[in-house]
Amino acid sequence: QVQLVESGGGLVQPGGSLRLSCSVSGSIFSNNLMGWYRQAPGKERELVAVMGSGGGTNYADSVKGRFTISRDIAKNPVYLQMNSLKPEDTAVYYCYVFSGLNEYWGQGTQVTVSS
Repeated sequence: QVQLVESGGGLVQPGGSLRLSCSVSGSIFSNNLMGWYRQAPGKERELVAVMGSGGGTNYADSVKGRFTISRDIAKNPVYLQMNSLKPEDTAVYYCYVFSGLNEYWGQGTQVTVSS
């Protein structure tokens, strides 16, 4: 059974940085997609950044140049470095894995950007 556990969320001032981590346990196919989504109060869940096992990435326009996704292909963790955070980045951030036509989600970690 695949399990995803996020960590690294918290409260940060505008302009600050946070690094989210997601540990992945269980068996997944080597050809997969991993990344991050977020959901703000009253809004739909949206893609933040994803990375394929081949290294290709896709970012939301709102985070390009500020957020960086990375992953350890051998050990399966996936990270999201978030810099120059803005109040509109406040949301619950979810780790996501797509493998073998299945989707897996973490429980989410709260990120709050406020002075």
